[in-house]
Amino acid sequence: MPYDAELDLLRGGVSCAAVLEQLAGWRLDARESTRRALKYRRGKGEIIIVNHDGRGWWDPTGAAKGDVFTLVRHLEPALTFGQVCQTLRRFVGVVPTFPAALRERRPKTRSAPAERWARRRSIQRGDAAWSYLATERAIPETILARAASQDAIRCGSHRSAWFAHRCDGVVTHVEVRSPTYKGSLSGGHKTLFRFGVAGPALRRVAVLEAPIDALSLAALERIPDEALYVATGGGLTLTHARIKGNHASTSNDNIFNG
Repeated sequence: MPYDAELDLLRGGVSCAAVLEQLAGWRLDARESTRRALKYRRGKGEIIIVNHDGRGWWDPTGAAKGDVFTLVRHLEPALTFGQVCQTLRRFVGVVPTFPAALRERRPKTRSAPAERWARRRSIQRGDAAWSYLATERAIPETILARAASQDAIRCGSHRSAWFAHRCDGVVTHVEVRSPTYKGSLSGGHKTLFRFGVAGPALRRVAVLEAPIDALSLAALERIPDEALYVATGGGLTLTHARIKGNHASTSNDNIFNG
């Protein structure tokens, strides 16, 4: 075979991934790899990324990069170019194992907010979420105790407090607040966070943006029995709310009865 033709065969027929998998103890990090960027590791801090469908590579810890020829020279600096070609001949047509490894990966799936909520316990005095709300957000402990009794707040991770949105008694959305994070669990849909009792004596509904705002206002007003404090978590999901006699009327009446 002509020399140039052999070089083209080696360059196009040998995958950098196959070379790494067969030489010098490199292993695929399937968790951090994609089909476009395969991450291989060897020893502490040694990383090589294979790209361009196996035809290219680069070292994220330095400036080295190139094709399959430069990869072999990178792994074995003492080899001559002829020895590099000799090494590569045995890899022509060798299929790397990474396709099977990547197929075994399963996409991460998140449970519904209601399921994740059910696995968390209610806040109580002394836990991290209670301390965050009581000290840093200045929510009185009497308010927190009442919110806990209504199952409105539960403990999350990293000192976070979880606030439930409910409709017809079902948790539909969970807002998350901590000293360093503000967000919500994925997969839900906003209804309303509620604090208070929507009973026969209800004459007033206070609509606020955040659950912590609702708890703070309830603390300032000393939680009158005829008031219900709700939070939208941002955009309002109902058209209007009005008080008529002792009934809260909305575009979705069930939202206050959940």
